[in-house]
Amino acid sequence: MAYCSAAASICAGRAPTLLDRSSISGSIDLNITNNTSNRMFFTATTKSSYRKRHFYVRSEAKSKLKDPVTVEQGLVIRATYSRLLCECFKLIADHFGDARSVDKSTADAEAVASRITYHAEFTPSFSPEGFDLPKAYYATAQSIRDSLIINWNATYDMYEKMNVKQAYYLSMEFLQGRALSNAIGNLELSGSYGEALRKLGHKLENVVSQEPDAALGNGGLGRLASCFLDSLATLNYPAWGYGLRYKYGLFKQLITKEGQEEVAENWLEMGNPWEIIRNDISYPVKFYGKVVTGSDGKKRWIGGEDIVAVAHDVPIPGYKTKTTINLRLWSTKVPSVDFDLSAFNSGEHTKACESQANAEKICYILYPGDDSLEGKTLRLQQQYTLCSASLQDIVKCFEKRSGENVLWKEFPEKVAVQMNDTHPTLCIPELMRILVDLKGISWKEAWDITQRTVAYTNHTVLPEALEKWSLELMQKLLPRHVEIIEMIDEELVNDIVAEFGKSNPILLERKLNAMRILENVELPSSIADLFIKPKEMSAIDTSEVSKVSDKSSLTDEEDELDVNEKEVDLPPVPIPPKMVRMANLCVVGGHVVNGVAEIHSEIVKQDVFNDFYKLWPEKFQNKTNGVTPRRWIQYCNPDLSKIITKWIGGEDWVLNTERLAELRKFADNEDLQREWRAAKRINKLKVVSFLKEKTGYSVSPDGMFDIQVKRIHEYKRQLLNILGIVYRYKKMKEMTAVERKEKFTSRVCIFGGKAFATYAQAKRIVKLITDVGATINNDPDIGDLLKVVFVPDYNVSVAELLIPASELSQHISTAGMEASGTSNMKFSMNGCILIGTLDGANVEIREEVGEDNFFLFGAQAHEITGFRKERAEGKFVPDARFEEVKEYVRSGVFGPYNYDELMGSLEGNEGFGRADYFLVGKDFPSYIECQEKVDKAYKDQKVGNGLFWSNQVRRKPNPAVAAVAAPEP
Repeated sequence: MAYCSAAASICAGRAPTLLDRSSISGSIDLNITNNTSNRMFFTATTKSSYRKRHFYVRSEAKSKLKDPVTVEQGLVIRATYSRLLCECFKLIADHFGDARSVDKSTADAEAVASRITYHAEFTPSFSPEGFDLPKAYYATAQSIRDSLIINWNATYDMYEKMNVKQAYYLSMEFLQGRALSNAIGNLELSGSYGEALRKLGHKLENVVSQEPDAALGNGGLGRLASCFLDSLATLNYPAWGYGLRYKYGLFKQLITKEGQEEVAENWLEMGNPWEIIRNDISYPVKFYGKVVTGSDGKKRWIGGEDIVAVAHDVPIPGYKTKTTINLRLWSTKVPSVDFDLSAFNSGEHTKACESQANAEKICYILYPGDDSLEGKTLRLQQQYTLCSASLQDIVKCFEKRSGENVLWKEFPEKVAVQMNDTHPTLCIPELMRILVDLKGISWKEAWDITQRTVAYTNHTVLPEALEKWSLELMQKLLPRHVEIIEMIDEELVNDIVAEFGKSNPILLERKLNAMRILENVELPSSIADLFIKPKEMSAIDTSEVSKVSDKSSLTDEEDELDVNEKEVDLPPVPIPPKMVRMANLCVVGGHVVNGVAEIHSEIVKQDVFNDFYKLWPEKFQNKTNGVTPRRWIQYCNPDLSKIITKWIGGEDWVLNTERLAELRKFADNEDLQREWRAAKRINKLKVVSFLKEKTGYSVSPDGMFDIQVKRIHEYKRQLLNILGIVYRYKKMKEMTAVERKEKFTSRVCIFGGKAFATYAQAKRIVKLITDVGATINNDPDIGDLLKVVFVPDYNVSVAELLIPASELSQHISTAGMEASGTSNMKFSMNGCILIGTLDGANVEIREEVGEDNFFLFGAQAHEITGFRKERAEGKFVPDARFEEVKEYVRSGVFGPYNYDELMGSLEGNEGFGRADYFLVGKDFPSYIECQEKVDKAYKDQKVGNGLFWSNQVRRKPNPAVAAVAAPEP
């Protein structure tokens, strides 16, 4: 009988393995609690019968791990879980054949074609006649989903039987991209499906193109979440993702003469073949109502509005593993009993459907506009729905796996909840509510459990992006949670007072103002007495009163009237709103806070949460973001992938990206350089066709493809990029044709990204880009020497086209303001040079690829505050070239649109929306000078001396850049 002791392996410093698979039954020591069943059953089919097999999981006494574990312990534990799951899947496959996993021996083209035609006929989403591309896509997706469900069930069965610790990743965004090509590739079935579809009259790439991008995210936050799920599955981690099933996503972006226009995204109109609706898995979610105290002293949240969150599961396959994890998305509805039938029959149809409409709208839109109270309320409802439904599901799973004897103190040993930014912050008070109100656990024990379960990933250093909610709104919508937050805040106040003492009230007051969860809320009276200030003088200037009294023309009555009028005319002192600071709650309520790049994590510690860092330094970590090399090299850039595989001598670089360093020894090989350039040109030609189809603009594949694609925001500085292009265009117009060709390298400048619907300044930037493009692209003097194209409705699928074709990519945010960035990693992985500031992951990328393979410009993070201060003091002297380009924009050369507000934001020394807060003017000279270096380098592409042929061949790739980051278990 095969035996492996995980505990012994940990002590020995090695991962466990199954030494003997010759017997049917195997015993694996996983240190499972005594209350867990130790018998695991799997049923396998044979040609003649069904067989039921089992193996035993031996349970032994274990020593309780101290919490938190060290990094070294964590690494060993992660390796243990991963290896054991992998070995167990192998054991199942070896003993039981294809009952629980895909049998690749049957995955030939004919079998695949048979499965596709079966779904076309018996799982119809389309009419029976014909087999056009949309129908072919749905049938193909459903056939591959069958394989995923088999693996998903086996994976879930494994988690249930072994009762492993499971990570749950909560995020408001999951920007998945197309699932079909990813699933086929991860299951290693690309060849079989390609041939099968050819037999059925279609090309695989044409079928894949029919899939709309899932509208479940917008930017890097959502794409990171999806990369994490891919990584977790590939590394065999026990994990799930939780999100919301948005009906319309953010919006579909149209580019018209007016700039950006938004329409509803239609990604679900034809259905979603990947999701599995779990009608048996639903949870109640309450809003409004009131809190009462029962005779037993327990708090009860009663009344209000109740909705139901229903689970929709999306299987996430790992690469070259049978592990398939789950993304569970929640949709919202109300029970049928809430439908007012009598009102409907009386003709009051809107009233009858009101409760249903109110429930469904929660999952209509990603980030609904929050300028109105209704919009703010809806956003808060979204966040609470995600947290409440997910935690109820997690708690139910824990109870089920625990069996009859539920030990709540073990909850953090079995559950890890990772909050992706502050959107899921309500997990903290919601878990407290469940434990205290519903499970009867004491406050002290519940708080200990919550803190050891929850962790927080910070994604921003922008003060305005550190989420706050109106206390008044939250009290109305979530009254019980406000009570819990108030208690957490009170405990925090006591901790701060205990830490810093009462001897220095000024220091203590500053600490409380910075660290409290509740903002502008009175302190407990015992603490507030420390900060009583002397009674302030009257707001009336007594010297002015004396002057009025001395006027001989005024009577005493007139004098008194005048003074009283002055008192009335004084503007009332505004009362600051009471707010809940969600980021502070995350830091207080979680056991780990991580930034997402080295420089960002340092800013988090030294600036954003410095007071917390000084109090709890052990909480703060760095986890540089990562991206999956499967989607972002192997699948989106097959030509480059083949070259890498050929020269390295194997395909295992997809999992072990450190092997890419082996390319360095071939850096000067002319054959490799030729192949690399040929692959790049193939990708550029694809983009040429795509741009013509989507925008109508024709561009030359011979120009440098210069790309900036990301969410439109002032700090990301698309404005700096387009002003640099305007300056370039102006200089071109001042030259002769011969001078232009001699001075400038031909460029195709490509932009993409969405501006939030209510972000006026971002939409002005989009308008400027499109106006500049319309002018330059139709200027016969310029021709192919310069093109400017804005790609509408940028998404993952568009990125998969643009990134492999890129030669220069712009990551030019104001230093210290980009948390990490992940597109910079994707561009680097595809042999693209970056131009950028020392911001986010740019810092680490530059360290790894080498300074000579990164075009650096601009102010550094530690200088930004000083430059802003100089600006406020009137000391900033703008560069003459910067003034020149602003006037050129204002001149009307790019059309009649009035750009005074946009250009005005770059002027003045202070004031909201002015004073160039993001330092476009400060960095402009450095930026255009750096672009001149780019031109020079691109012209110099002699064999063996071409900077642009590959920036990754010459330097060792950074595992944090080229590989996948995985969270702590």
